[in-house]
Amino acid sequence: MERYVPDIYQKNIHSINYDSLVSRGIKCLLFDLDNTIAPIDSKLPTKEVKRLFHILKKKGFKIVLFSNSPKTRVKRFADALNVESCSNAKKPSPDKFLSVIKVLGYNFSEVAIIGDSMIDDIAGGNGVGITTILVNRLARKEYPFAWLKRKYEKRVVKKLRNKDLFTRGRYYE
Repeated sequence: MERYVPDIYQKNIHSINYDSLVSRGIKCLLFDLDNTIAPIDSKLPTKEVKRLFHILKKKGFKIVLFSNSPKTRVKRFADALNVESCSNAKKPSPDKFLSVIKVLGYNFSEVAIIGDSMIDDIAGGNGVGITTILVNRLARKEYPFAWLKRKYEKRVVKKLRNKDLFTRGRYYE
């Protein structure tokens, strides 16, 4: 069960204390796309997301969109945000995590994943030993069959809450 527990839990990507990540030695941020930075029916990032990514790049972060979504969708956002991307990541599988980290030349201690899914983002990140940051999903609308993962995630959250390891809405750094 501990593999689903995020290192950091915040309301959304705008609530994260990125200066704290810098002080922890984080240099590379892997951002999930769907329901983390944009709802699934969005075609392009908002002005607020563009502004945030601009600020993060000024702070020295390397940003990669790291998504299970297809290349056409991920590339459209990556181009609009002027960041690198990895589509069809097959999270929580460690393969693309390991590949991207190796290609970019970072140590595992220098990388964090930010996402809305305990099953894909958090379990995947914890599986390879990087910092994991969970945010609440932006919208209820999801891709077909995502409800299966969410149903499983609800059971995971209940077990974690019973063990006092995680509670929805109790944010922490």
